[in-house]
Amino acid sequence: MAANPTPAPAPSSPDAELLVGGQALIEGVMMRAPGAWGVAVRRPDGSIALERGKVASIAKRYPFLKLPILRGVTVLFQSLAIGIRALNFSALKAVEDPVAEEVTEGTAPGKKAPEISNAAIAGSMAMGLGLGVVVFLLLPLWLTQLSERFLFGPLPSLVFNLVDGLLRGLFFIAYIFGISRFKDIHRVFMYHGAEHKVVWNHEARLPLSVENARVQTRLHPRCGTSFLLFVLLVSILLFAFIPKTAPFLFKFGGRLLLVPVIAGLSYEVLRLSAKKRAAPLFALLVWPGLMLQKITTQEPTDDMLEVAIVALEEALRADGLLPEAAAEPLRAPEPLALPASA
Repeated sequence: MAANPTPAPAPSSPDAELLVGGQALIEGVMMRAPGAWGVAVRRPDGSIALERGKVASIAKRYPFLKLPILRGVTVLFQSLAIGIRALNFSALKAVEDPVAEEVTEGTAPGKKAPEISNAAIAGSMAMGLGLGVVVFLLLPLWLTQLSERFLFGPLPSLVFNLVDGLLRGLFFIAYIFGISRFKDIHRVFMYHGAEHKVVWNHEARLPLSVENARVQTRLHPRCGTSFLLFVLLVSILLFAFIPKTAPFLFKFGGRLLLVPVIAGLSYEVLRLSAKKRAAPLFALLVWPGLMLQKITTQEPTDDMLEVAIVALEEALRADGLLPEAAAEPLRAPEPLALPASA
């Protein structure tokens, strides 16, 4: 552990809020500051592999993208690209053996991971989005039409969309619960908990340290899990505007066209609910997402908190919010014995 915890960077003004977020990876965490991102991944030998980069501000080039709803769509696709790049980096580094690479390839220990092409990132995004469309849009709509035809009979438009939305919600919860049973995913959820605790540590304006992060809650209202639940809720409302009597392909195509609007609206609801979570209405909106986070986040170990802190420090340094002089990564003196998952 670091002997001297990293002080929390001060916002530009007393009332300014420096929002950070992140993503759990394979044996690591990606953290994002307003203008940069940082990745920290625990190698098998206990050392920490680092990666960071700047976040290009598309809104500066195209100011209209700062408008509500549009900014949410922009953030979503930019976050997907960074997240997939970080996930691929973690997959390489989590199994990397620096000593073996030095012997077999004659390179220095901890050589840089192969560059991930933009085409590979785009391909991964397309595959993921395509699978999501089939499972969470096409299949629920098809099953709802079958249930109307063979089970319930003609349904009012609102009821039709409620059944469709309920099926999407059930598929989503079943998916989350199902993958949580895998050992490797359980560890990713532990890193997810570490990410949230360190974000809370930062937002409390306390020095970044394992001790300060350990006592924080692992549930956070700005989590992507909560965002996806808002997507389900908003989609029920917007899909109600698509005529139920329209042909199947028209209804499915209309849902596809509304996805960016749903994402943008859900982003605005998420931001607003996180800021006003003390108000009864917004507390009610936030509550289901926090409950679902009891599955998607698990209590992390101290070495996981350490990795999340390093990732946030990398993001803050890349964004110019921490001095480069403090850039030495934390490293374990010996290989860590990773605990068995429950």
